[in-house]
Amino acid sequence: MKTVNEVSKLTGVSIRTLQYYDKIGLLKPAEYTESGYRLYDDAALERLQQILLFRELEFPLKDIKDIVTRSDFDKRKALDQQIELLKLKKEHIENLIDMCKGLKLRGVRHLDFKAFDSSKIDEYAKKAKEQWGKTPEFKEFEEKDKKRSKRDKENMMADFMEIFKEFGAMKEEDPASERVQKQVEKLKNFITENFYNCTNEILSSLGKMYAGGGEFTENINKMGGVGTAEFTHKAIEYFCK
Repeated sequence: MKTVNEVSKLTGVSIRTLQYYDKIGLLKPAEYTESGYRLYDDAALERLQQILLFRELEFPLKDIKDIVTRSDFDKRKALDQQIELLKLKKEHIENLIDMCKGLKLRGVRHLDFKAFDSSKIDEYAKKAKEQWGKTPEFKEFEEKDKKRSKRDKENMMADFMEIFKEFGAMKEEDPASERVQKQVEKLKNFITENFYNCTNEILSSLGKMYAGGGEFTENINKMGGVGTAEFTHKAIEYFCK
C-alpha cells in the first residue's frame, strides 16, 4: 500500500488532483486509514496509469471515467497505445535535440522547422481517441443506423426536426408547463427509439448543446423561429431536475 503522498511523488500527480479524482469517483483509494488517509494498492496505481494515458490523449475527465469503468475496457489495448504515444514523443524530443545541436554547430542562420512538427503525435492521438470515443450510446446508434435506408434516414431527421418546430410554437409558454414538458418527453422518447438510450443526463447535455451556438442552434431556430433552441434548453433543464 502507498499513501497519497507516496503516489504523488511516484507519479508526479499532485495530492490535490488525487483527492479530486477520489471525490468524483474516477480513482478511489483501495482503503482509508482510521485517520482518513488514503491508501493505494497496485490495482489503483494501474487505474491511475490508464487515466494518465487518456489525459495524454486530451480526454475530458468525465469521458475517462466512462471508459475505464466499462465492462469491456481493454487494458492491454490502452497500454499498447501508451507505449506507441511515448515512442512518438521520444522521437519528437530527439528531433528537437538534434536540431539544437545543429544550431550550435551551424548557427541560428540555418533555419529548419521540421523538428517542431508534431503531426505524427497529433494524428496518433486523434485515431486513438476516435477508437475510445465510441461509447455504448454511439455503438447503439451505429447498430440502428446501418439498418436504415437513405430514405429512412431522411424521414427520421425530418420527424426529428419537426419536434423542434413544435417547440417553437410553444416558446411563449412557461417551459415548466405540462404541455411543454410532454413535448420534452416526446423528444426524449424519439431519441431513445431512433438514436440511443436517452437518459436524463444525456438529455441535459443535449439541451446545452442545442442552445450552445453553432449549427445545432441555427438549425433548431430555423425550424421553430429565433429563440427556440434556448427555450428547448430551458424546458429540458426543468424536465431533468
